[in-house]
Amino acid sequence: MRLIIYTGKGGTGKTVTSCATAIKMAERGYMTMVISADPAHTLSDAFMMQEISYDPRQMIPNLTALQIDPVTEMSRQYDPILSYMASIFSAKGIDETLAYEIAMLPGMTQLFSLLKIEEVERTKSFDAVVLDMPASGEALRYLYFPKLVGSIGRKLTGLAGLFSGFAKVLQPLAKIPAPSREVINSEMDFLDRLDELAKIIRDNDVTSIRLIANPDTFSIENAKRALMSASLYGINVDMAVVNKIMAGSSDVYYAKWASYQRSKVQDAKANFYPLPVKEVQLYGTELRGIDMLRKHGEVLFGTDDPGKIFYRGKPYLFVKEGSAINMTVQVPFTEKDDFSIERYGDQLTVSVRTPVGQIVNIVPLPIATAGMKLAKAKLINHELNVLFEKLS
Repeated sequence: MRLIIYTGKGGTGKTVTSCATAIKMAERGYMTMVISADPAHTLSDAFMMQEISYDPRQMIPNLTALQIDPVTEMSRQYDPILSYMASIFSAKGIDETLAYEIAMLPGMTQLFSLLKIEEVERTKSFDAVVLDMPASGEALRYLYFPKLVGSIGRKLTGLAGLFSGFAKVLQPLAKIPAPSREVINSEMDFLDRLDELAKIIRDNDVTSIRLIANPDTFSIENAKRALMSASLYGINVDMAVVNKIMAGSSDVYYAKWASYQRSKVQDAKANFYPLPVKEVQLYGTELRGIDMLRKHGEVLFGTDDPGKIFYRGKPYLFVKEGSAINMTVQVPFTEKDDFSIERYGDQLTVSVRTPVGQIVNIVPLPIATAGMKLAKAKLINHELNVLFEKLS
C-alpha cells in the first residue's frame, strides 16, 4: 500500500491537493481512498457532493472518499475503552455526557484517521491512501504518537492493565471502577494496531509526507516546522507544494503582490531544499468539483505518477554523539565556508553568501538542544554540520 499524507497550515489547499492527487492516482489504475478527518467536512465541499461521511463513498472509478468521525470510529471499535474511561470521570462526580467528551482525549481525531490506514493495510482493500491531515502545527506529532503510545503501553501492559490491580484494591476508597476483561482485551488490540501503524508510517518505501504552503511567511514557517519534525521522527518527506501564486499584472497593486509572492516562492525553494517544490498559480475560479480537481492534478504532476516517491532523504538530520547532538542540514548554497550562524532561542539563523547574493535560512531546533550551546559548525559540499554540546 502507498500512503501519502498532506500537511500544512489551514487554508493552504491541503484538501483540494489531496483530492486532486487521489483522482490522478485512481485514473492511473490505483484503487485509491482519500481520507479527511477535518470536522468541517471539507471533502464534500471539494467534490461538490453531499453526504461524504463515515461510510465510504465511491466518487469515480477506483476512487473512494471517507470522512472520518472519531467519535463514531471509537464507539464502533473501542466502546469498552471509551465507556471505561468515561466511568472513571463519572465516578468523580462529572456528568456522564461531559465524561464522554473528556474521555475523547485531544488528538483523537488525528489518531483515528491514522488507525483507518492500519485497517486498510490489514484488509488489503486499497492500493493507495491519500490522507488530508487536519490543520495543526502539532499534526506531525500524531504521526509519531502510535510508536510512542505503543511503547509506553507495552511497558505498562496497557493502561487498563495498570488500573486493574490498583482499582480492585482502591475501589472501595476511591470509587474507581475496575476494568473488565473486555476492556483489557480491547486495549491490547488497540496497542497491537498502534504497533502496526507505527511500522507503516516509518516505512519510507510506503509513506511520504507532502508539505503544502502558500507564498507567505506564516505557512512556509509552518511547513518548515513540519519538515524538521518529520526528519526527527524518521518519516520521509518527498515534496513541497506552493499553492495560490498570483500571476503578474499591469495593475500596480496586484503587481506588487505578485512580486512579493515570487520572492516567497524563492524562499520556499531555499528552505525546503533538496525537496522538489511544485508551484501552482492561483486559479481564476474557485477550485471545486471533479473537473477542477482533475485540472489541479494535471498542473501538479503532468505525466508523472503521483504515487511515486519524488525524494528520499533527510534534509535535517539530528544524531546524538555521546552527550552532544550533531545536526546536518542540506543547504542549497555555496561549497565555500562563506557563512554565518546565529542562534535565537529555538531557532538557528544560517546566512550564506552565494554567487547571486545572500540567502538566509531559519532552521527550527528540536527541544533536546534547549540546554546546549552551539559549539561549532562546518560547511562541506552541500551539507552544513552543526555541533551542540551540553553547557558546562
